[in-house]
Amino acid sequence: MRRESVRWTFVAVLAAAMLAGCASRPPSNSENLCEIFKERTRWYRAAKTAEKRWQIPTPVMMAVMYKESSYVANARPPRSRLLWIIPWKRSSSAYGFAQATDAAWSDYLRDTGNRSRDRDDFADAIDFVGWYLNRSHRRLHIAADDAHALYLTYYAGMGGYERGTWRNNDWLKNAAARVANRSSRYARQLSSCRGLDRRRWWFG
Repeated sequence: MRRESVRWTFVAVLAAAMLAGCASRPPSNSENLCEIFKERTRWYRAAKTAEKRWQIPTPVMMAVMYKESSYVANARPPRSRLLWIIPWKRSSSAYGFAQATDAAWSDYLRDTGNRSRDRDDFADAIDFVGWYLNRSHRRLHIAADDAHALYLTYYAGMGGYERGTWRNNDWLKNAAARVANRSSRYARQLSSCRGLDRRRWWFG
């Protein structure tokens, strides 16, 4: 009886590890928002919750998140190299799905009052993106569906956006344009997607 209990414990641990591994990988088709949410229905529910809370459209938040991390849960900026060989410091403290820095994450935790959130948890990360973009929307009077301008504030900060630091940054302007294009494509895909709200909780 004891041997049987140990065997089932091992099976349960192995299954949990396999599920965790699957959940940590990016979706198999990151180019189609409908396919993403069919594969990860928990992501869909989390995104809709963040949209309702922060009034930022789901396609905008998802396009920003893709640009930041390509949906890699533990993404970090690459390390610089010392003497071109030795791995050295990272360019910033950005981490997780949303590439939130330590400072921005601390502001988010303080503002929302929930200290148990994690940057490598999708639901927490999408809520952070919604929170940040909502602040830009309210303080800078940027339309909630203007993915181009909202991404500029996300990357350059609201102060940097107001000062126009992005105007001479071709890389950032191109990145914002790609976010806007993806947001538009995601919106079209999501509008024609069927059955997401009927899928049960144990899928995805």
